[in-house]
Amino acid sequence: MLILAIDTALDACSVAVLDTEAGEFLAQEQLLMKRGHAEALMPMIARVMQSADLAFTALDRIAVTVGPGSFTGLRVGISAARGLALAAERPAIGLTTLSAYAAAIVGQSKSAPVISAIDARHDHVYFQIVAGDGSQLVRPSVASVDAAIAASQFGAPHLVGNAANILAERWPNDVPQPVAVDAQPAPDIGWVAWLGAAADPETNPARPFYLKAPDAKPAAQPPFAAQAATP
Repeated sequence: MLILAIDTALDACSVAVLDTEAGEFLAQEQLLMKRGHAEALMPMIARVMQSADLAFTALDRIAVTVGPGSFTGLRVGISAARGLALAAERPAIGLTTLSAYAAAIVGQSKSAPVISAIDARHDHVYFQIVAGDGSQLVRPSVASVDAAIAASQFGAPHLVGNAANILAERWPNDVPQPVAVDAQPAPDIGWVAWLGAAADPETNPARPFYLKAPDAKPAAQPPFAAQAATP
């Protein structure tokens, strides 16, 4: 199976092509960035596909991170994945950013529970807790930093994600301490590809997974009557 994987959810723009039968990546590229995903993504996809020497119709599916993450970044990646999938007549698979973070740890056969955490700003995090075998312990949620820490009742955890240090710095001294802290600006694009290969297209659509509304809201418009009365 040939998988094109895309991640623009956080502070990186990443693309990879995975050949699952060979168990190797034919090409991959990543640029760390907080902004500019829209300008960087399509040229990156073109370079990776050229390096892999593949036509889009040769792909079996396209995997993309769907959040939580930057609203702008998510729209860029999801739109690209949907457009390419439509043109190539292949399924587009949506994967949460939290699961992509956790997959790298679970894939190492670690026994400790894994807390994936993403900075949601305003002293809040998006988080999910899975057991060492990948089974879900706490579903994806958004909560205050202290509430996320309090939700960990499963022993000394492995912290991963761009908010891993935020949790570690606030971790209480009177509870089991984290066994490891992996503060990564974005998930490993390789695991996005592997998750995309394993996911069911019917239950993992490529649509945004936000967990909360955007911080920025449109400015309120004056009532129609007031507008009409203005010369």
